[in-house]
Amino acid sequence: MFKHSKKLLQGVEASFEAINTPLTQKNQILNMIKEHQPVKQLTKDQRAYFNRVIRVDQAGELGANYIYAGQYLVLAHKYPHLKDVLKHMWDQEIHHHSTFNKLQLKHGVRPSLITPLWTLGAFAMGAGTALISPQAAMACTEAVETVIGGHYNDQLRVLNTHFKNRELIEGEGNYEINEIIETIKQFRDDELEHLDTAIKYDSKKAVPYILLTEGIKNICRIAIFAAERI
Repeated sequence: MFKHSKKLLQGVEASFEAINTPLTQKNQILNMIKEHQPVKQLTKDQRAYFNRVIRVDQAGELGANYIYAGQYLVLAHKYPHLKDVLKHMWDQEIHHHSTFNKLQLKHGVRPSLITPLWTLGAFAMGAGTALISPQAAMACTEAVETVIGGHYNDQLRVLNTHFKNRELIEGEGNYEINEIIETIKQFRDDELEHLDTAIKYDSKKAVPYILLTEGIKNICRIAIFAAERI
């Protein structure tokens, strides 16, 4: 199947050259063809990891969505200077969650069975820390985004090492792997931006800072471990 796909692309490229097709139009058509080529077969372990990435990241972005929803509900009106800041971060998390929802449906990956706990727990974490103080809410954001940024980096290392180096991406129309890598890179950068924002808005002045941040980091690590497996 993949040999035929490669021959198809080569044949189309030869046809373009014969009729002097403009480069822009040529690239658009080739990209459309590549995006509809079948995914090169993954091993059982690779497929399991790929599905686990989508499952845990969808659950994590759902949780982030509800954390910011809780923070916004409590802080936006009482602290107007934080309203746009919180809304910007929340909007990005909504986009992240929506993207992983689409990937989950596209690849037929079942959601984590503890999704209801993510929703309730995340909202309680966001609203609860916001009720303590704006600084505590930012400490929550700092802790969560520290863990999530590291989590995304771990996934990128595995995907680049155990997928890309085995030529599962190169030359066979396997755009899904590239797609998930680029998605995670972008979302990781967004999360680290949120981390910087939290520090800028006095996360380190939260009381009790160490108790809050270390406690929330541990909760996040446990949640990631559970969502990957359940």
